[in-house]
Amino acid sequence: MNQTQMNAAMKSLTEWLSHPAELGKAPAKIECTGEFDLHDLHYYIFKYKKSLMGKWLLGVCGGYEGDEPEHCGHVFSEMEPYDPANAREKAAALVETIRSYWMEQARRAEEQKENPGTFINYVLLKEAKWDREALLRDLKETWGIEDEPDGSDEDDEEDEGGGNRESDEVFLVSYQGAMIAVSFLPAPIPNGEAEEAASKNFMWPHGAEQVKGHAAHLLIAVLGKKLPPVECGILLAKAVTSACRQDGVLGIYTGEVVYAPDYYLRFSGMLEEDLFPIYNLVWIGLYNGRKGLCAYTGGMRCFGYDEMEVLDSQTDARTLHGFLSDIANYVITADVVLQDGETIGFSEEQKLPITKSRGAAVEGDSLKIEF
Repeated sequence: MNQTQMNAAMKSLTEWLSHPAELGKAPAKIECTGEFDLHDLHYYIFKYKKSLMGKWLLGVCGGYEGDEPEHCGHVFSEMEPYDPANAREKAAALVETIRSYWMEQARRAEEQKENPGTFINYVLLKEAKWDREALLRDLKETWGIEDEPDGSDEDDEEDEGGGNRESDEVFLVSYQGAMIAVSFLPAPIPNGEAEEAASKNFMWPHGAEQVKGHAAHLLIAVLGKKLPPVECGILLAKAVTSACRQDGVLGIYTGEVVYAPDYYLRFSGMLEEDLFPIYNLVWIGLYNGRKGLCAYTGGMRCFGYDEMEVLDSQTDARTLHGFLSDIANYVITADVVLQDGETIGFSEEQKLPITKSRGAAVEGDSLKIEF
């Protein structure tokens, strides 16, 4: 057994179990009980306990190539009892489950990248009510956005009286070759999805607790028909900003993370200065890797570009966050397609290598920039 690799696998499984969506803490005990190969990759079997007096549970970690110290992201447990008689068989089944999941996520990621221009956000509401007319009014008065019927859409869905309804309601706005759709759903995002996403926001320590109380949400989508993806993204930011002026907004869930309302409104102020609202549309996540600080983007595929990552940087968090957001802003606004094997930099002397490989913190492949 490769002891160094096994210790790294144990550490990865411990970190995975410590996530709020799993145990929420490190296991009381954890032991490696075996190893196996599957699909030309190496895996380690573990048993662990939630508490010292608890029963042993099964976990697996791996996807190692040879003696490489990094695995491919196959870390999983369904918290089922550990039985030495069938531990290897059960662990292999867990690998197949997580492998299928990541393959499906990678497929969806590529599909999203190949069909850019569709954006969806969810505005989380404290109460199951909203003011439809106020939202329409704000879109028109603040941004000049109002329906431009082209004769192909039926104009028969106009309701009298406006908002504060406790039932599903949808309105559509056709504008400059794109469609803005707003749907009111008088129920929270299911399965604790919003709370888990909020826990990823390192700039909002109490975000998960804040959004846990949401009772309803507005689904806001922009569907690009003739408008370029960058303009569709700007439309989404404008529509969500108008929605943030509703009473009782608790957060904005992008599908990647949940933003605090004041954060979202502060950075959407860039729109008033004719600047691209990069911080509203692309999440820059940070986390500690084994050898340094890591960062990743979330949202680039909506524009038709690869997500980007910086792994094991030795710089500080502010510098790394600013660097990756500047790169993302440059790629989107200048319509630059970065390629595997190229270099990038903000001066003639700065030549940072780019490689494309399986994502470390994002689904599918990503572009790794050495920084």
